[in-house]
Amino acid sequence: MSKNSLVLVDSKVLPEVYLKVLDAKRFLAEGECKEISDAVKKAGISRSAYYKYKDYVFPFNQMQGIITLFFIVSDKTGVLSSILLALAEVGANVLTINQNIPVNSVADVSISIQNVSGGDLQELIDRLGALKGVKDVRVLARQ
Repeated sequence: MSKNSLVLVDSKVLPEVYLKVLDAKRFLAEGECKEISDAVKKAGISRSAYYKYKDYVFPFNQMQGIITLFFIVSDKTGVLSSILLALAEVGANVLTINQNIPVNSVADVSISIQNVSGGDLQELIDRLGALKGVKDVRVLARQ
């Protein structure tokens, strides 16, 4: 394994400083703290520890890539809403939605998502494809 490889490690075995760096980053991201000095104080670590590890420690869900899904859907009320609800139920963060004007009673929709928590991508595709009004769903791109 090279020195610059990414590894997935259970947080139970990590030194506490890594978890506190994650806490400080979360405090900043969620607006609980405006300044790094406040966030590190609240997390219980030094500024130097924060700066040493901040670019190397990430929650697993932030490491997952962006997936763009392509749908062909019926031009009926509520179809897009049912897709968005299903994505929310699996913890997907919707980044973009693009729906074209319907032609012949169907519309093309592309949705980019991030942070799908749990389950595999094929299960998600199958679940979305089974929704009423969804004619087809495919993975358009993965980053």
